[in-house]
Amino acid sequence: MINLSKVQIKVNDNGSLKVTGDIELLDGEGNVIETKPVFSLCRCGLSKNMPFCDASHKGKFQSSVRVKTES
Repeated sequence: MINLSKVQIKVNDNGSLKVTGDIELLDGEGNVIETKPVFSLCRCGLSKNMPFCDASHKGKFQSSVRVKTES
């Protein structure tokens, strides 16, 4: 059953993806990965606690995603 409550994923500057809401996180084989109501996913590939962020990116990863607007 799909829960239609709002989930938010924020792309943090130079860091992780912050996930807020009731979601089910699955690995590549479909196994459930336990999460909390708010957690951060690694975006840089340096975490020793994948898929979660452990702040290993600090000073080593740069990316600032912005919405492109048409002018």
